[in-house]
Amino acid sequence: MDTPIKNEDQHSPAASPVVSSFFRSRRFGLALKIFIALASALLIFQLGMYVGFRKASFSYGWGNNYNQVFGGPAGDLTRGFSGKDMMNGHGTAGTIASISGDGFVIKGGDGVEKMIIVTAKTSIIKGRTRLGPSDLRIDDRVTVIGQPQNNGTVNAEIIRVFGAPPATVNVPPAPTLNY
Repeated sequence: MDTPIKNEDQHSPAASPVVSSFFRSRRFGLALKIFIALASALLIFQLGMYVGFRKASFSYGWGNNYNQVFGGPAGDLTRGFSGKDMMNGHGTAGTIASISGDGFVIKGGDGVEKMIIVTAKTSIIKGRTRLGPSDLRIDDRVTVIGQPQNNGTVNAEIIRVFGAPPATVNVPPAPTLNY
């Protein structure tokens, strides 16, 4: 006689028909799919946060070291305030060359003159004091932040006044940084 081959699972007490039917049921399949989808979503979210954090850290470090890496001024940005060291994104820095009715002309350290338009919304500040347009003087050192226009003018939003430049002072050159 042929002896039937015994399956190991038949002797196991966990292989009951109730448990087996549970794992093959639609509810278990749906629950398993939902669990896998949630775990995948959590993994993708965590990966996105990791990549975002790395990109933000790189951008922060790059921005903090921009002046040092690309030859900007050592220390603060106002050192050697001639306008050459200032970044001209949406404004300019230099001395007031002339004043007209609705604004003034600023001459930057590179010799380029720009027309600055002063409006009622423009904040003019010297130290902690707010000034009016009539308080501006020729040869005042200013930094202007505003909206550049297509015609080459800048509509000033904020004007910081630093006063006339001090008498010529011999400032020793900044030491070179060897990293």
